[in-house]
Amino acid sequence: MTSGTLTGLLATAAAVHGDRIAVDDGETAMTYAELRQSATRLGGRLGALGVRPGDRVGLLLPKGIAFVVAAHGVLAAGAVYVPLDLSAPAERLAAVLDDCGVRAVVADPDEADRVAGMPVVTDPLAAVPGDPGVAGQAVREPDDAAYILYTSGSTGRPKGVVLSHRNALAFVDWAADYFAVTPDDRIASPAPPHFDLTVFDLFVPVRAGARVVPAPPEVAAFPVEAVDFMREHGITLWYAVPSQLIMLSTRGGLPAGGLPALRAVLYAGEVFPPARLATLMAQLDGVVFHNLYGPTETNVCACHTLTGPPDGPVPIGVPASGAELSAHADDGTPVPDGAPGELWVRGPSVMRGYWGADPVALHRTGDTAWRDGSGRWHFVGRRDHQVKSRGYRIELGDVEAALLTCPGVLEGVVVAVPDELITNRLTAFVTATAGVTAADVAAHCARVLPRHMAPDPITVVDALPRTSTGKVDRTAVAARHGAARNASAQNGGDR
Repeated sequence: MTSGTLTGLLATAAAVHGDRIAVDDGETAMTYAELRQSATRLGGRLGALGVRPGDRVGLLLPKGIAFVVAAHGVLAAGAVYVPLDLSAPAERLAAVLDDCGVRAVVADPDEADRVAGMPVVTDPLAAVPGDPGVAGQAVREPDDAAYILYTSGSTGRPKGVVLSHRNALAFVDWAADYFAVTPDDRIASPAPPHFDLTVFDLFVPVRAGARVVPAPPEVAAFPVEAVDFMREHGITLWYAVPSQLIMLSTRGGLPAGGLPALRAVLYAGEVFPPARLATLMAQLDGVVFHNLYGPTETNVCACHTLTGPPDGPVPIGVPASGAELSAHADDGTPVPDGAPGELWVRGPSVMRGYWGADPVALHRTGDTAWRDGSGRWHFVGRRDHQVKSRGYRIELGDVEAALLTCPGVLEGVVVAVPDELITNRLTAFVTATAGVTAADVAAHCARVLPRHMAPDPITVVDALPRTSTGKVDRTAVAARHGAARNASAQNGGDR
């Protein structure tokens, strides 16, 4: 076994914490010794299907014990796991499978028909008669790829972020130490498997011998379910995007005494409105809140721990995971403290690179930030047309590319309208041939885009405003949003 890998991490946990519960979904519990045995067995089954070290294996599974075993099983085979979006339409799912050449898929039985024609495992926990698994595990090096997370791409196609074992462990080791995770902790996150927040609850518990309690999909969708889930399972660390935490605060029915077992809330993915954050902190008195920052390409590269309710914007904090942060002007020259610039990240947690592209040594985030005199970083905003909505990073160009594939649509532009609950709401304006309605375009978007990327509302207009150079005037388009929304409300919606 090569040290410095995620497979080595599980091997150590099985040796040191073998009898402790590793994963528990409320119905089934599995110790660390059992988790490693199941992962090793699945690795052998994948090998029998032709999966070789370095191959990509898709995971089309909801959060649960099967997903945890599948991720570790793929790694045991020396392969690279690719978590797939269960809500993605067929076209987008096919694009991901094709882009990185997925060799096999571990799928929920109800989802298997979506990957028909590929080698599929639908029972990752099963002990196949006569199958001893693999003798040991495939030896991998720290810089070998461990998983690929797909993000929105500006060309209209999803883009694969390749993370190595070293990249992952730089974050996992930092997080386990910084949040003082112990074997007594119970960790959960409502983030779906394909979202980078899941890296925390998948591997940080293993590093500490703690228990992961996979949060089922309804926990992310219904705040009352989330509160009941945390209370029932005695969750001590909860990691979510601010929009989910806001719903927890406003609609979760938090009890007067809070959640006694909960000691820390981690949030990331979008800006948390200070007033909303202060309200939740009052409801969960005694719980420590941490603001984590980092695009998928860097894991978490900065963190700020709050010492009290905020009275203004919360810093993204100081470097984390061994990262080096710097701010740069448009020409690439560094800017001094106090001056805003594009945030660049270097360090061990930075991705190997995008799938199919050259390796990288640093990542230019596209975010504007500045550093104060105490070394804390402050987020200003995006430099391009990339936005956050419901915690997801979205390229507006990706959504616009999808609009243009709709029959009859001639032009389309998407603007992000600030929304306190979900950070930004995507609003689309299109020009189209006669007879094409907003409902037609919305139905098309539902077929080709994940739900979190589908614009709403969609408005069909005669023409889009333009600048003097002939480009679409996005500022003017954004100004039209208020009138379009009012008109939609008056006629009962334009979808």
